Amino acid sequence: MFSRATARFAQRAGTPAVRSRSGVLQRRFASTEEKTPTFPDNAFNRERAAVKAHAAATSDLWRKLSIYAVGPVVILAAINAYNLWNEHWEHWDHMPPLEERVEYPYQNIRTKNYPWGDGDKTIFWNPTVNYHNPDKTQ
Repeated sequence: MFSRATARFAQRAGTPAVRSRSGVLQRRFASTEEKTPTFPDNAFNRERAAVKAHAAATSDLWRKLSIYAVGPVVILAAINAYNLWNEHWEHWDHMPPLEERVEYPYQNIRTKNYPWGDGDKTIFWNPTVNYHNPDKTQ
């Protein structure tokens, strides 16, 4: 009975009732069959259309720049970073071992211990880069 009443109301309202997948009649309020309204030709609407056209053109420009310019630049930057990384480690290989390097008095200046220890044996300690000279007195 409810669906008959809905169909009669839809007929009286002048809009077609549509049966959904569940079998219930529905009235469509937003239909795609209607045409978009035409706006009167005045200065405001012409300027508005020009702004929309400009926005579409600049959006297309930025899309093209993103695809065709940013991608190759990122690839070139990655290649450059890789080459610099390899040069750094090639230079590091030519240096003397850490134990044989001169330790200058301005390196590792500590006037007092850190709250968690002396600073050499913490989670920040890296034995491949840092070294501890047992002869050095602090």
